Formats: sequence, structure tokens, C-alpha cells
Amino acid sequence: MPLRPDERVLVVIPAWNEAGIIATTIAEIRASRPGLDLLVVDDGSGDDTADIAEAAGALVARLPFNLGVGGAMRAGYRYALREGYDVVVQIDADGQHDPTYLDTLIEGLGEADVVIGARFAGEGSYRATGPRRWAMWLLAGVLSRLARTRLTDVTSGFRAANRRAVAVFADHYPAEYLGDTVESLVIAIRVGCTVRQVPVEMRPRTVGQASQSPLRATVYLARAVVALGLALVRRWPAATETLGQEKG
Repeated sequence: MPLRPDERVLVVIPAWNEAGIIATTIAEIRASRPGLDLLVVDDGSGDDTADIAEAAGALVARLPFNLGVGGAMRAGYRYALREGYDVVVQIDADGQHDPTYLDTLIEGLGEADVVIGARFAGEGSYRATGPRRWAMWLLAGVLSRLARTRLTDVTSGFRAANRRAVAVFADHYPAEYLGDTVESLVIAIRVGCTVRQVPVEMRPRTVGQASQSPLRATVYLARAVVALGLALVRRWPAATETLGQEKG
């Protein structure tokens, strides 16, 4: 379902020390969807990320210290709610998320409140192996049951949210490790939001260094299990109230 002409979209880009790629990421988004508002949330970077993003024409929110992706996204959702945006799309600063899929994610909001850009849904050749893949499989299985639909990539940060989900995330988007992906989906599902996925192809990081090693992959698996357990036992009555107010 296409956007109505009066609906406003904000692309939020959480960024930490991405001076080498942020201008390219902004330019690619502009080329794919001219006219969209872009907000770069500079997550306490120690380089020139914020200055370069401003020079590239994006709005910039500068956090005084590093909060992680979850904290940066909560700031983005709060800005979007305050400024009256109808849709928020998260795109990572490192260039792995292909902005040509923006329309696909946004159109998916015609049938859902949160739409995930999924790597393991038949598009592209992205592969994860070992403990990291096991963690993704476990998380996807549990969240698929909660959402009552097949989800294959619940750790993807490439996602879109409508006003109902933005209202919840502005108050309750988690900042803990994996919370920005896994726990945020649990919160959305438990307060009544509909979560769906669309297939996307993601690209390898071209600037900076990804954290990949057997030890880190094993730690990822352990943390993923803990994050899922915490997400399932926590209660979010205030989030339910927020969603109810947004419905009304």
C-alpha cells in the first residue's frame, strides 16, 4: 500500500564513528528517495561523523556520549513523535542496508505496524554461520511464534515503523545489547503491534571493521539467549497505555 501524499517519512541513521561512509550513505538515500527527511543520530562519535553528516544535508542529533544503537534509535523515535512523522525507517550508517528497498519496507506498513528487512527470506546471498547463525535461528523461531507469522531475521536493524509503533518505541525502545532488535520486537508484539518481514539483500561493510571471531560469535549466542529471556519476562504496562492512546 503506497503512502498517502500527506504522510511524512523520517529516515533515522544511528552512527558511531562512521566518518568514512556516512556521506555516501546519505547520498544513496537521497538518490533512492529524494525529499525524505534524514536524521543522523551521532552516538557520541570521536570522529567527524556529525560534521560530515551536516555538510551532506542531514539533520543531526549529537548525543554527548555513546549509548549504543538502542539509545540512538530511542532519540530518533522521540524526535519523530514530537515532530509528527507518520513513518520512521532505520538505516544503518555503515552502508550495509540498501536504500533501494525503502519503498518495499514502507509499503509493507499497509499490513503491519513494524516491517523488518530480512536477509534470510529468499533475497540475496547473505550467510551467517556457527554460533551466530544458531542464535539467529533460535531468536527467529521464538519470535515467529509470538508474532504468529514466519520471521527469519529478527536481529536485522533495517526496519520501518508506523505511528502506532513509533509512539511505543519513543518511550520504551530498549538500549541494552540486542534490545534494539530482539527486545523491541517483543515489546511491539506484546502491546498489540503487528510485525511482518519483507525480503531484502544486504551488502558487506566496506568501511570500518566488523566484529567477527569464533569467541565473539559464541558470546553473541549467550547474550542472545539472555536478551530473549529478559524480553519475554518483562512487563510493559506503560507501553500498552501508550499504544491505546495512539489508537484513540
